[in-house]
Amino acid sequence: MTLDLAIVGGGLSGLELARLAQSRGLSYHLFEARGRFGGRVDGFEGVDLGPSWFWPGHHRMAALTRKLGVEVFEQWSSGDALFEDHSAIQRGQGFASMAGTYRIAGGMSVLINALVARLEASSLSLDTPVQTITRSDNVILTTRDGVDYEARHVVLAMPPRLAAGLVFSPALPVAVRQPLGDIPGWMAGQAKLVAIYPTPFWRSDGLSGDAVSRAGPMVEIHDASDPVSGKGALFGFLGVSAPQREGQSDVLRAAGLAQLERLFGPKAATPETLILKDWAQEPFTATRPDWDFNGPHPRYGCPPALNGLWDGAFFFGSSEVAATQGGFLEGALERAEDIFSQAFPTV
Repeated sequence: MTLDLAIVGGGLSGLELARLAQSRGLSYHLFEARGRFGGRVDGFEGVDLGPSWFWPGHHRMAALTRKLGVEVFEQWSSGDALFEDHSAIQRGQGFASMAGTYRIAGGMSVLINALVARLEASSLSLDTPVQTITRSDNVILTTRDGVDYEARHVVLAMPPRLAAGLVFSPALPVAVRQPLGDIPGWMAGQAKLVAIYPTPFWRSDGLSGDAVSRAGPMVEIHDASDPVSGKGALFGFLGVSAPQREGQSDVLRAAGLAQLERLFGPKAATPETLILKDWAQEPFTATRPDWDFNGPHPRYGCPPALNGLWDGAFFFGSSEVAATQGGFLEGALERAEDIFSQAFPTV
């Protein structure tokens, strides 16, 4: 059987493409290398280990949450923010930088699970990395297990640098490989430290949970509490580069706990759960060049050389190559929408 659409990558973009294909009666198959769906969307007990927010104006995200019936709430922002340098901690300095953004009750994984539940289970494969993509009359995908699938269109809904590491026949020209290799994977150099508590105790102390630090190891901290579980949570982005983090998990956890205690008091030193999620160590998220990226939001978009490949049968579909919202969840949906309209304009 020749599929209408083969999708490599089961993150938000890939799953949305599958939903669109199914809604239009097209045949599709989605291949996910991990043992779970979601890609960079991951969580624990309702606390996000990957992306946490979407913003007002992200109308695709808002529409999808309504369509899937998941609960949305506004990021907690009441109370004082904290600022820390090497000499002192100041209260009421700065503001809740994520005020006005939206989160999903139970975590972003709820959105992923709701999408998966709408799809045909027989059209989804976990633990199935695709290794080779061959152009023939159609497109042939060969998995790690040596199984071939034929499709009229294929979308690589995965970080561009990972996509560049697949084997293509014929080989992609340098004009395509070069821009792929130049696009940093969003979050690929990031690491989060997450602490989960029985309650968000800092709120009763008049604190928002927001903090900015020049002392570290976390440079930016937010309230990540979940209304479904009722538990409190704080998470922070580590300001330590990926090469410096390698092999230092225990040291970073200890330093992170000491920082939380400095900022939020003795209760913060004894969380129920402490998780260090280092995305640079995720082989299906990051490549070695991504270790050097931990800076501001890049100017993402789709280089012209990545469009119209193989007579319009082959697309790159990650959030990084979205036209306007690259690197955001909204960008993943934007890219899926754009690809679908190009591949199936008359459906």
